[in-house]
Formats: sequence, C-alpha cells, structure tokens
Amino acid sequence: MQQKKIVIGIVAGEASGDLLGSHLIAALKEARPDVEFVGIGGPKMQAVGMNVLFPMEKLAVRGYIEVLRHYREIVGIRRKLKNYLLSNPPSLYIAVDAPDFNLDLELVLKQRGIPTIHYVSPSIWAWRGERINKIKHAVSHMLALFPHEPKLYQQAGVPVSYVGHPLADMLPDHPKRAEMRETMRIPLQARVFAFLPGSRQSEVKHLARTYIETAKLVLQQMPDARFLVPLVSRETRGIFEQALYDCDAQQLPITLLFGHAQDAMIAADGVLVASGTATLECALLKRPMVITYKMPAFSWWLMKRKSYQPYYGLPNILCERFVVPELMQDDATPENLTQALLNLISDKGAVAQLEEAFLELHRALRQNTAQKAAAAILPYLPSTILKDTT
Repeated sequence: MQQKKIVIGIVAGEASGDLLGSHLIAALKEARPDVEFVGIGGPKMQAVGMNVLFPMEKLAVRGYIEVLRHYREIVGIRRKLKNYLLSNPPSLYIAVDAPDFNLDLELVLKQRGIPTIHYVSPSIWAWRGERINKIKHAVSHMLALFPHEPKLYQQAGVPVSYVGHPLADMLPDHPKRAEMRETMRIPLQARVFAFLPGSRQSEVKHLARTYIETAKLVLQQMPDARFLVPLVSRETRGIFEQALYDCDAQQLPITLLFGHAQDAMIAADGVLVASGTATLECALLKRPMVITYKMPAFSWWLMKRKSYQPYYGLPNILCERFVVPELMQDDATPENLTQALLNLISDKGAVAQLEEAFLELHRALRQNTAQKAAAAILPYLPSTILKDTT
C-alpha cells in the first residue's frame, strides 16, 4: 500500500498573496505531508513546492480601467483553470485574496461539492459591502486577517476564523535600525527616505514620476537626503528607470533595490508608500509614513463613490483614525507629498506616538497566523487516502 497524494487548488493574485500562500502551504505540509498544491502563485509559493499552472503577474492589476484592459486574458486564464480543476477535482480550493478573480471560481467549485476557503477577507467593511451575498454562496470558510472582520461574517452566517496577519508574526517589535544602516553602508546620521511605488506595473507607471519629482523637492530642502526605492521585478524596475530618464533625474541620490522593501523601510527616517499591504508592513516596522495612490480618473471616481470610510491606508483603517497622512489622487502632488514627509519626520513627539500606536497594532495582529489558518483548513481535508499498488 502506498500513500496517495491529496491535491489542493490554490490561487494568489499578487506579491502579498504569494507571501501569505507560501506560509500557509508550508504550515499545511507540516501537518499533512501527503498534500500537493496546484494553481496560480508566485515565486515564494513555487519555492515551497507548489505546481504553478499560470504566472501570478497576469492577475496583478488594480482599478476598473486596468481590469477592463486585461479582461479577456484574465477571464481566459480563469476559464482554463476552472476546466482544469473540474477535470482534476481537488480535495479543497484555497483562494488567497484576489476576490474579483476567485469568487466566481469558488462559486462553481463549491456547487460541485469542493470546499472553498477564502484567505483574506475582501474589504467589504470599506466598500462593495453587497459582496457578502456572493461570498455566502461561494465560500465554505473565511479566514480573516483583521480583528474587526469576523463579526460581519458571523452576522451573515458565513463560517469564519480570525487568524491575524503573518507579517505580525514575521517582524520584530523593535527593528534594529542602526544595524540595518550598517549592513546597507548608510551612515547613521544620514537622512534617508524609502519610496515604495507599489508591486504592480500599473502602480509604478502611475506613481513613478510623482515620486521622482517629490525626491527633487525633498532634496532642495534637505540637500543630504538620499532615497531607497525597492522594486519587485525587472519590469517595475524598467518602468522606474525610464521615468528617471524622462524626468532628467539620473543624478538624484536614488538607489534602486531588487526587493529588500523591509530593509529600506527599517533604514529610513520616513517612508512614502503606495496604499496597499506595504502600508501595514511599514506600520509593523514602526516607521513614519505618508500614504499615497494614483489610478485612472474613472477608476478613482467609481471607487470613491463606493467607499464607506474616510481612510484608504490599512494603518488608518485598523487604528480607526488618521495616524498617518494620506494624499490620494489629485492631492498627491510632489509639493504636498514633500511637505507631509518633512512635517512628519521633523516632529519627534508625533513619531514617538506613532511608534506606540503601531506597537499596539502589531501585538493585536500577532496570532501565529499560518498555523491558525492551517488548523481551520485541516478539518475540510479528507483523511489520508491509501492506494493499492500490488
């Protein structure tokens, strides 16, 4: 008798999902070595043994206009994946975020009797709250990262578990800034800014020029300033390099990094960051930040109409107040961003209060996430299956 593998279908749509998915796969494999994973993921998920059928980058678009531009390709990928999963039914399907891609697929699979786990609650508390009705029919169990989310699903009758956020498990309470600067060969007295324009190509395209013009203005007021710009791929690096050329800014003291976003944030006095998971990462690293974002005007108008809250950045949403500045869309001018950054880092009292608020948030989110998520998923898996090889 030989052990038969149990297959889990899994899909992540961007870099943050790749991180979540990789930790979850590792935790599930530790509990159930007989499990295999197949679907859509990134390099981190692939590194822990996932069989990737389609590249994750194809799904990493945000905003109505971008989705429409790539609609046929994305729908084609979903159709091919659906056909594959229906022809080779997994024991379980895990959707790691990416609700616009995943929920329709989950609906079909659940109707075929395949349990569906959605890992990362869609932001129904911020906008598009009507999606709870679709979630109720499509999702067997929701894994929520934030403590305010489970109540919404309990009220709707959707099984839910609060699992915290894996970044809170990974990152220390008190990052060692001096050691990081020594590692990066940056003098402790230098004024350093980390500029994070996002992980998606569309984000970098919309923000690169604004970031570069902001760096120019910061440098005028702080001549010894230097800038660290982490970029997640060759494509996003190429976009930023082209923007440097277009802005005649090749001489700016900007260091482009392949990844190393956490290192850049730890080393920085202040951070300019695109709204998204990186804002939470920055908060957990206890760094002062200014949150910004730009997208096509029509996408922004639609999103703003559907929004329920005055905040966009996760630190402000989770703290339920404006703990850090947000400058979005038309307000995200180089002049405004420069002023906000310099005001923030020059107020030592405000920085100390920020660090305290972020430490409290960190401790609330530290829940041993991957193990908690795996524990919620394991009951949905069948017992170990043996096949006769005689």
